[in-house]
Amino acid sequence: MPNSAEQPRRVTIDPEGPLLVEGPVEVVGDDGTVHASRRFAVAICTCRRSRTYPWCDTSHRRRVKPDAGRARTAGQQDTEASS
Repeated sequence: MPNSAEQPRRVTIDPEGPLLVEGPVEVVGDDGTVHASRRFAVAICTCRRSRTYPWCDTSHRRRVKPDAGRARTAGQQDTEASS
């Protein structure tokens, strides 16, 4: 049986969210700081909004897409105009 260190780690890319990485894992920040997690899987923040960076805290979910914001604003104006 191969050593677990020889097996590749699986990284899953979510275009609307974090990178999901099978753990344990060490993440080296741009300043050289090493963040370690021994969990079986971790979510690594790609939007830099997380309060627990480099780990994802789902802060990306609060982002409003530009098209959705315009549609909602236009709908509110239509409702106000018809009142």
